[in-house]
Amino acid sequence: MAKLVLSFLCFTLCSFIIFTSARTIPPSHTTSNFTHVCHPARFSNLGLEMSNFAYCDSSLSFDVRVKDLVDRMTLKEKINQLGNKAFGVPRIGLAKYEWWSEALHGVSNVGPGTFFDDLIPGSTSFPTVILTAASFDEALWRKIGQVVSTEARAMYNLGRAGLTYWSPNINVVRDPRWGRITETPGEDPFVVGTYASNYVRGLQDVEGTEDMTDFNSRPLKVSACCKHYAAYDVDNWLQVDRYHFDARVTEQDMVETFLKPFEMCVKDGDVSSVMCSYNRVNGIPTCADSRLLKDTIRGDWELHGYIVSDCDSIQVMVDHHKWLGDTKEDAVAQTLKAGLDLDCGEYYTNFTGPAAKQGKVREEDIDKSLKYLYTVLMRLGFFDGSPSFKSLGQNDICSDKHIELATEAAREGIVLLKNNNTLPLHPSKLRKLAVVGPHANATSAMIGNYAGIPCQLTAPIDGFAKYGKVTYEMGCGEILCKNESLIFPAMRAAKKADATIILAGLDLSVEQESLDRVDLLLPGYQTQLINQVAAVSKGPVILVIMSAGGVDISFAKENENIKAILWAGYPGEEGGQAIADVVFGKYNPGGRLPLTWHEANYVDMLPMTSMPLRPIDSLGYPGRTHKFFNGSTVYPFGYGLSYTQFNYTLASSKKSLHIDLTKLQHCRDLIYDADAYKPPCPAVLINDIHCNNYNFELELEIQNVGDRDGSDVVLVYSKPPEGIAEAPIKQLIGFKRVFVKAGRNEKVKFVFNACKSLGIVDYKAYQLLPSSQHTIMVGDDVLSYPIQVSFGYDQ
Repeated sequence: MAKLVLSFLCFTLCSFIIFTSARTIPPSHTTSNFTHVCHPARFSNLGLEMSNFAYCDSSLSFDVRVKDLVDRMTLKEKINQLGNKAFGVPRIGLAKYEWWSEALHGVSNVGPGTFFDDLIPGSTSFPTVILTAASFDEALWRKIGQVVSTEARAMYNLGRAGLTYWSPNINVVRDPRWGRITETPGEDPFVVGTYASNYVRGLQDVEGTEDMTDFNSRPLKVSACCKHYAAYDVDNWLQVDRYHFDARVTEQDMVETFLKPFEMCVKDGDVSSVMCSYNRVNGIPTCADSRLLKDTIRGDWELHGYIVSDCDSIQVMVDHHKWLGDTKEDAVAQTLKAGLDLDCGEYYTNFTGPAAKQGKVREEDIDKSLKYLYTVLMRLGFFDGSPSFKSLGQNDICSDKHIELATEAAREGIVLLKNNNTLPLHPSKLRKLAVVGPHANATSAMIGNYAGIPCQLTAPIDGFAKYGKVTYEMGCGEILCKNESLIFPAMRAAKKADATIILAGLDLSVEQESLDRVDLLLPGYQTQLINQVAAVSKGPVILVIMSAGGVDISFAKENENIKAILWAGYPGEEGGQAIADVVFGKYNPGGRLPLTWHEANYVDMLPMTSMPLRPIDSLGYPGRTHKFFNGSTVYPFGYGLSYTQFNYTLASSKKSLHIDLTKLQHCRDLIYDADAYKPPCPAVLINDIHCNNYNFELELEIQNVGDRDGSDVVLVYSKPPEGIAEAPIKQLIGFKRVFVKAGRNEKVKFVFNACKSLGIVDYKAYQLLPSSQHTIMVGDDVLSYPIQVSFGYDQ
C-alpha cells in the first residue's frame, strides 16, 4: 500500500479495535462477550432496544436489513462509514469497523485491521505467491486459502483481526523488472486467473454453501479482494512511478491479458471485492473510470461485493495525476459516480460532505455504496455472528498441520533448473557440507513482503544441518554484495567439504513494492562468489537461487563445476527445511517456472513503460511473456526438471469440431499474413456461439519411467491456425499436477471449451473463434495433434 498512509497506519495499529462499541480489548487481552453487532446485551449496554432496529432482524433478507440500516443514518453519519476506518453510529447501535487487513500468503500485520501480541505472536507464513504458483497445484492453492482464513477467523474471535482481507494480488507480470513479482502468480493470465479463483474460494467459501444461487446472501468465511485493477505493473523505474504513470494499453491487450484474471476472479472465484490501482489507463485514473468499474466489474461481470481504492488513490488523482484539474470535492464525486464504494484513506470521509453540499454528488450514490459494503459485512456474520467459526481460537493458529502445509507448499514450488546426474545428494556419502552465500542463513528474506510474523523460521543452514555437519560462510555481507572480502572464507569452506551448497539471489532490497529492477543480473560480487567457490570446491556444487523475478544465470547454467541449480523463490517460514529436503531427495521436485527467465540484454531492448505485449517491429521491441516473446531465454516459462522421467501417450482426443451457424450468425474477418491461407469463413464472434455446446476432451497417459516417485505438471497449450497476424505463439489452456509412482502410469483427462481454449482476441478487441486447423500441444511440444474447427450454415 501507499507510503502516504504510513502515519495513519502507525496511529491505528496502536489503537485498533475491531469495533469498539461491540467489544474492547483490556490490557489482559481478553475479549468481551459481544462477538457481533446484533447482540441484545450489547444494545442494552448502549441504552437501546435491539427489537426496534429492523437491520438486526435475522428473519429479514439482507437487502431489507441493509436498507433499514442505511436509511437510519444522517448524511454525515453515512459519509463517516466510507473510509477504511468506518466510525460507526452509536446512536443506532452500529459498531466501528476497520476494513484494511491483508492475507497475501498468510495473515499479515500490514494494515491496521490486524496485529500480533503476546497472545497471538504470529501466524503461518506460506511461501510468497510466485513460488506457490510454481507448484501449478490448484488444490494446494485452495487449501492454503482455507488455512489462512481459518487463522484469520481465529484471530478475529480473539479481537486481533478483521474479516476483510485485501488479497490476492493478481496483476500479470508483463515485464521481468517489476518489483512486485513476488506477490503475483506470474506472467500467464490463465494461470493468474486460476490461482485467483482458487485462493479466493479457499478464503471465502463456507462449507456447504458454495453452490448457493443467491450470491448476495452467500455466507463468507472471510472476504477476499482481487487487486490491483488494472494494467498496473510499474512501481518505480528510472523515476517513473505508479503515482504518475499512464498505462497506454490497447483494447486487445486489456481484454486478452490485463482484465482476464480479474474476470476469472469475479466470475469463477465470486470474490467479494476488487481494488482499483494508482495508475491511469489511457489517460483516466482507474478509480475514476466508470467503464472499468461500474460498467465492467459490476455490470458485465456482476460483482457481488464492493470496490475499494488502493490506499490514498483519490489523493494521488489530485496531487499527482492532476486529472482534469479536479478539486478534492470533484475527485470524490468522480470516483463515487464511477462506482468506487470504499476509500482506503480519508478523502471520502473529509470531502464527500462538501462535495454533496456543492451539488457534485448525490446522496443516493453514497447509499448505494454503503449497501454493497454492509451486505458484505452481513454475509461475514459481523452483525449476527458465525456459529460455524465461533470455536476457532489460539490452537487453530500456527498448528503443526498448518506449518507442515507451508513446508509442503515450498517443496512443491521449488524448481529444478539444472542437474548433471548429481541430485539428489546422499547423506550417507556426504558428511561435511559447506553452506555458503548471502541466503545461506536467510530468515526474514524467505518471508517476502505483505507478511506477518511467522510461527517459526527454519533457515537453510538449519535445514541442511539435519543431513550433515554444516560449515557456514556468508560469502557476502548482504544481498547487494558490495564487498568481495568475504568470498575467500567461503572458498576455504568449499575446499574441505564433501559438497557445497551456494545460496544466492535477490531480496526486498532489490525487488519489492515501489522498487523495480534496472537489470536482470545478480547484485554486486555474487557472480564472482559463485564462480570462485565452484572453481575450488572439493565436492559437487549446488546453486540455489532465491528470487521472485528471473535472473540471468547463464554463467552458472554453462559452468560444468556447478552440477545442479534450484530456484526456491522466497519459500516462507520453513523454506530452509524445504530446500534441504529437495537437495537430499526426501522430496522429488516438480515445480515449473511461472514466468520466463530472460537474458540480461532483454532490458536493453525496450523500456519498462512500453505496455504492448506484441512485438513492435518498427521500434525493435520484442514481445512480452511466453505468448509473444520468441527470442532466446535463460529458462522458458513452464520449465522444470525432476529426479525421474515422464513419458506422455495420447490416450484419446478429438480431432475435429464442427459448429453449425444460423443466418443470424455471421463470419468475421481476420488479418492474415501475406502468404497465408485464408479460409472462406475466417472466424465467428464468440458471443454469437452457444459455447456450452462445444467442448472437446483430451486424455493423456503419463508414465513414470524412472526409479523415483514424483509429481509431473502437465501443461496444455493451444496454437491458433497458421498465418493469423499477431496471434499468440501459443496460449496455455489447461494444467494439472499429477503424482505418479516409479514404474507406474496415471491417466489425466482434460475437458476444454472451444470458445475459451481456442478463441483469440483481434485488434478490435472482439473475442473470436477462428476456423481451420488449431494445434493442441502438451508441454514443450513433446506431444501435439491438430484439431480442425469448421463452420457450416444449418439449412
